[in-house]
Amino acid sequence: MILRAAAEVIGRVGPAKLTLAAVADEVGLVPGTLIQRFGSKRGLLLALAARSVHTPEELRERVRERHGSPLAALLAFAVESMSDAATPQSYANHLAFLCMDLTDPEFHEHALAVHRAQGRVIEALLDEAVAAGELAAGTGTAAVAATIQTAIAGAGLTWALERRGTLAERLEREIGSALAPHLPSTPAAGSPSSPA
Repeated sequence: MILRAAAEVIGRVGPAKLTLAAVADEVGLVPGTLIQRFGSKRGLLLALAARSVHTPEELRERVRERHGSPLAALLAFAVESMSDAATPQSYANHLAFLCMDLTDPEFHEHALAVHRAQGRVIEALLDEAVAAGELAAGTGTAAVAATIQTAIAGAGLTWALERRGTLAERLEREIGSALAPHLPSTPAAGSPSSPA
C-alpha cells in the first residue's frame, strides 16, 4: 500500500518533488512511520524499485486469467504495465524516475531486472501465441519480444510528445505493427487476427 502510494505520488509530482510527508498523507500515516520503515526518501524509492522487479510476472498472471488469447494478454500486459503513465505529465514524471534509474548504480540494478523480467514475460506470451497458432510457426520470439519492448518504450515517448489519442491506443497500434509480419496467413480458430 505504501509503495503503491509512492508510485502514485511520483506520477503526480515526479521523484524530485516526492516527499515522505506526501506519501504518508496519501496512505493516512505520519511521516515518522515511513522514516522508521525506510530511513529516508531514497530508501523508500529503492524499496519501490526493488518491489517493481516482481510486477511483470504478477501482471502476467492477472492478464492471462482474463484473456484466453495470448496476443490479447500481451496487449493487456503492455497497457497495464504503463497504466501509471495515463497522462503526458504522469509519463514525464515516471520518465524522470527512469532517468534516475539510469544514472544511479543501485537504482539501475533494479531497473535492469525489471526490464529483463518484462522481456521474459513478453517472450513467454509470444511462445504461447505460437503454440496457439496466433503467430506463425517458427517465429523467433526472442527477437520479436525485443522489438515489442522497444515499441512499448517508443510508443510512450511518442504519445507523450504528440498527445494524440490515448497511450493504450498507441501501444495497440505499435504492437500490432510489430506483430503483423508474424501473423499466420489464416488466423487460428477462435483467435484474434490482431492483438487487439
